[in-house]
Amino acid sequence: MRPNPGEVLHFSEDPTIIRFIPHVAASAQQPEPFVWAVDATRAPDYWFPRNCPRAMAWATPETSESDRNRILGPGGGNRVHAIEYDWGDAFPNVELFAYRLPAAAFTPFGEPTPSAVVATEPVTPLGPPERVGGLLGLHQAAGIQLRVLDDLWEFWDAVTVSTLGWSGIRLRNAKARRISPPSAGPAGWNR
Repeated sequence: MRPNPGEVLHFSEDPTIIRFIPHVAASAQQPEPFVWAVDATRAPDYWFPRNCPRAMAWATPETSESDRNRILGPGGGNRVHAIEYDWGDAFPNVELFAYRLPAAAFTPFGEPTPSAVVATEPVTPLGPPERVGGLLGLHQAAGIQLRVLDDLWEFWDAVTVSTLGWSGIRLRNAKARRISPPSAGPAGWNR
């Protein structure tokens, strides 16, 4: 499930939204109200139940061969997503919907590489929401490894000090840390 040209997507478990109004998200690190959406590159970041904590890593041109092998694994493709076992039942059973929105209403958000797109005015979807379907199948079709881990933090800590690109979403919902984190590298973002 990716946007068509001229579109961005908003993923939700609510199929009844008829207009998106800018708001300050509960997890926001900025005070401005926005409507949030993603482009085709970042759409896989949202192929999850909304509150599911996830850590993601992908190869970039700067990724070292040792980091690729150590984290993605030999023959492991270019991207991996990790969730906790506690989300194993919700992941395949969530009813997730995608809203197609006009890309012209949005501007890139995030530095140095945009992680999302935002609008500052209300946005009306281009049509009714679409049921996303099987999340395992989406990951498989996109060539994204999906790892189910007991401890998300070990993976996260390895990724954030690597040369891979990385992202973490809803990590506040992950199990408590067992160890202190190392300092994060420059290539990712977290919210």
